Amino acid sequence: MNKKKTPSGSKRKQTYEAGLFAEFLAKIMLRLKGYRVIEQRYKTPVGEIDLIVKRGRHISFVEVKYRQTLEEAAFSISDHQKKRISKTANLWLAIDSNLAYDSLSFDVILFAPWKFPTHMKNAFEEL
Repeated sequence: MNKKKTPSGSKRKQTYEAGLFAEFLAKIMLRLKGYRVIEQRYKTPVGEIDLIVKRGRHISFVEVKYRQTLEEAAFSISDHQKKRISKTANLWLAIDSNLAYDSLSFDVILFAPWKFPTHMKNAFEEL
């Protein structure tokens, strides 16, 4: 008696791959807007930042969110996640950055199927 096995975590894998594709599209979108990608998927013990980009003397820490609707994507960023992103950004500035900058922002790029992506500049303040 052979049972068909479904790949364990196949839904999780699809979600992960959709997120990676959204990050890829976000990089293209930001490059077209004149940003230069400094880091992608920057990970530390305190958190992760999807993209760190620079345009002129401005640095943006970008969170990319893919959900079924843009509204779901916008509301999927919790205060806890914002704190982790803020802590990770401060760590990057203290340890890994040697870039000169005049301003910083925390941006979010929202993706949903069949919708044009939304770039929310200064989406939240450092927590």
